[in-house]
Amino acid sequence: MEIKTKAETFIGFAIRTGKFKIGTNAVATLKKAYLVIVCNSASENTKKEAEKLARKFGCPLIESKNKSLEQITHRENAKVMAISDKQLSDAVLSNSEEDFTQRI
Repeated sequence: MEIKTKAETFIGFAIRTGKFKIGTNAVATLKKAYLVIVCNSASENTKKEAEKLARKFGCPLIESKNKSLEQITHRENAKVMAISDKQLSDAVLSNSEEDFTQRI
């Protein structure tokens, strides 16, 4: 059985409650996001697009270190994700130091 970190667990909670969007186009349709996450294997253009989205929402941007976003979310081709719940995004951020790098 795979051991999950606290940050991964909170991302799982966001997915179960429906407080997330995956994909740059889907994230762009949100009215408000509190955290944008980009995969470490994403292309430079995708990372730049994620930075633009984080600036648009005025929220932090973090990049995965050890695991891809696909492994964390169990969604195929997941490169960019946004969390639209304040408490869940704060919980991910406060527990993200070992698995994620803050970009913005």
